[in-house]
Amino acid sequence: MRLEPSRAPGAFANDIEAFLGFIGLERGLSPNTIAAYRRDLDQASAFLAGRGIKDLRSVTAAEAAAWVQSLSAGEYRVTSLSRKISALRMLARFLVRERIREDDFTALLTTPKLGRRIPHTLTEEEMARLVAAPVGGDARALRDRALLELFYSSGLRVSELGALTLQQIDAEQGFLRVFGKGSKERVVPMGGRASEALVVYLTAGRPLLVRPHTRSHLFLNHRGRALSRVGLWQIVKAHARRAGITKNVKPHALRHSFATHLLTGGADLRAIQEMLGHASISTTQIYTAVEAQRLLDQHAKFHPRNREKGATAN
Repeated sequence: MRLEPSRAPGAFANDIEAFLGFIGLERGLSPNTIAAYRRDLDQASAFLAGRGIKDLRSVTAAEAAAWVQSLSAGEYRVTSLSRKISALRMLARFLVRERIREDDFTALLTTPKLGRRIPHTLTEEEMARLVAAPVGGDARALRDRALLELFYSSGLRVSELGALTLQQIDAEQGFLRVFGKGSKERVVPMGGRASEALVVYLTAGRPLLVRPHTRSHLFLNHRGRALSRVGLWQIVKAHARRAGITKNVKPHALRHSFATHLLTGGADLRAIQEMLGHASISTTQIYTAVEAQRLLDQHAKFHPRNREKGATAN
């Protein structure tokens, strides 16, 4: 994996680059995660250097805490704060493991608690309109229809969808082999409609997008290259507008909708966890909150006692 060089000051850079190389090879973290850690550690190093610290070997627990305190004064989300602190902790443990220093200077740091935000989802009716939005028989329409059907039917992450290759597809059996976070492989069912749309795209759409330099990526742009994250984002947003959906539809909403609609239909939470590629069942359990909220909304709207309350208020 090729990593961008660290922009940390002076003596900090070598240790940071060694750490990033280690987690890239040994832990199989995604390039996006590694890039985020690099930015976080460069930020920490700049702060420490500004306080007269020469390198990571001389950082104290007090200086590490001062950096965290400076972050708390900024306008960072709790998730961003947690990632930044996690990056520094992992680096400190790496330095101890490599015997670059004897102590973990982050041992006393506390991580802010993450709130459980309910994922944004689309209704089943909205999803039906979205996947039906690409019309026509040209290559892009066939690609977009297959892409949206597959996205909703498989619950893939955006990065996983964009990285799919022809070798990972078994349209006849209706399965995908996906390499998710940490390069972990999982098998995900596609569903009948997604398989049908995919076969049509592979037969009549993708060949028209292929160029001499094209590789084996499944979804191609007009230049014959793999669709980027930005390209996928634009496709989802454009078809959401075309479908008349007024919500702010982000690509990840299709993954959330996939999980929520499965749960609503009676699917087992463990099965949903496996299909989503979550390492922990606690991550998947957030979708039970979505279903609980839906039931509360339905109760508030339709139960006669609630209707009577509304009538009395009027």
